[in-house]
Amino acid sequence: MQHEPVVRLEGVTKKVSSKTLVENVTLDIPPGQVFGFLGPNGAGKTTTIRMMVGLTSISQGDIKICGYSIKEHFEKAVSNVGAIVENPEMYKFLTGYQNLRHFARMMTGINDARIQEVVKLVGLNNRIHDKVKTYSLGMRQRLGVAQAILHRPKLLILDEPTNGLDPQGIRELRDYLRHLCHEEGTTVFVSSHLLSEMELMCDSVAIIQNGRLIDVRSLKDGSIEGQDAALETEFMVDEPVKALSILQGGTQQGSLITLKLNRDEVAEMNARLVQAGIKVYGIHTVTRSLEEQFLEMTGGDPIG
Repeated sequence: MQHEPVVRLEGVTKKVSSKTLVENVTLDIPPGQVFGFLGPNGAGKTTTIRMMVGLTSISQGDIKICGYSIKEHFEKAVSNVGAIVENPEMYKFLTGYQNLRHFARMMTGINDARIQEVVKLVGLNNRIHDKVKTYSLGMRQRLGVAQAILHRPKLLILDEPTNGLDPQGIRELRDYLRHLCHEEGTTVFVSSHLLSEMELMCDSVAIIQNGRLIDVRSLKDGSIEGQDAALETEFMVDEPVKALSILQGGTQQGSLITLKLNRDEVAEMNARLVQAGIKVYGIHTVTRSLEEQFLEMTGGDPIG
């Protein structure tokens, strides 16, 4: 079904001896999104990804990819997955094209037209016949993405894909991932410690701490909380004391009155001020960045 999650984590737990690395994580990843995975150092991000691709076993619970259980139908589940865990491994003495041809031989139904298609998708047309040893790190990341999507997976998993990239490389990767979602309909699950980039790249993010899922946030419409949530809103007015008496529950600083309102309430409060003869010079929503919200939820733990 169209609205079924591409990935469903059901009470996933990973234990090693007496230590619990991931505890009872339940999460749905919807189709057609770039979905971010955030957490402090040692939170369980990579362990979760390794369970998703079958590189480590699941102690309790299950992971279903496109409806197939990793435990019961592993081959069918992972046939829907393309992944880069840590750094993409390529044969540096071969060209980019030769690397893709080599990987294509391991799969069925991948012809030269498909190889050319993914090369164009990741923007390597001009360098695909150069040897990989001449590639920058950003180009190797793009070649890795091309290799991972050769078989048209429903899900692309990337573990810290921006590590070591310069700002230009990060921006290029971000653009290619969003293009991949729109052009191929691929869902992208990406972990990263660069919160500002995740905010630009992702449609939604899940936040994990100490092995537990603590929040899932939508980043759509340029708003972390969403349109119906109460957001801190500033009114710049000519009579702040009088305005404060009308906008009850607000705080005043100079000519600014600040209070939490949803979208409909902003319009209502603005109308009240105008009716009272108060000039409103500006209305501004005070949004908190993903980084600020992350630090608030995790108690200021470092990210990684």
